[in-house]
Amino acid sequence: MKQENKTSLKKIAVVGPESTGKSTIAKFLAKEFKTLYVPEYSRYYCQDLNRQYTLQDELNMFHGQVALEEALTSVTKKDILICDTTFLTVKIWCDHLFNETPKIVVDKINTTHYDLYLLMDIDLPWEDDILRDFPQKRDHFMRVWKKELNAINGNYQVISGQGTERLNNALKCVKQFLKKSEH
Repeated sequence: MKQENKTSLKKIAVVGPESTGKSTIAKFLAKEFKTLYVPEYSRYYCQDLNRQYTLQDELNMFHGQVALEEALTSVTKKDILICDTTFLTVKIWCDHLFNETPKIVVDKINTTHYDLYLLMDIDLPWEDDILRDFPQKRDHFMRVWKKELNAINGNYQVISGQGTERLNNALKCVKQFLKKSEH
């Protein structure tokens, strides 16, 4: 079953710059709502990549993220699916690294709907990770995320706070959204 056919499914996307707790929030929300979450495919793809990634790698990550999300959308038994990032990330990286985004990525962004985006704030300390690249550009990428979400008329909320406060802020935001969407 394609995701567009599952009309009652609410898709919540956890997005934002590097090292802002996206995976932690996505796993937490999935546990709280007893549902599945779509992991970030690029982490699997890049973990053993022993070279600088290319535009083709970005396309491969795009296709992997789409396939993973579609697979989990089709098997979830719940009415909510949590996505640890989306392929909008591919557009942001392609624009930044290669000054272009392949048409297939842009087209998919324009035809895929997420009900709510949780944009993780950059108020957490940077945690170094071999797969993270730009600790000095977090402000820049926060601005880019807001610009991109506004460009697609994305329904988003910025999630701030440290530790448990951040988790609770994300949970409260999703609960409020779900309550509003019932009416």
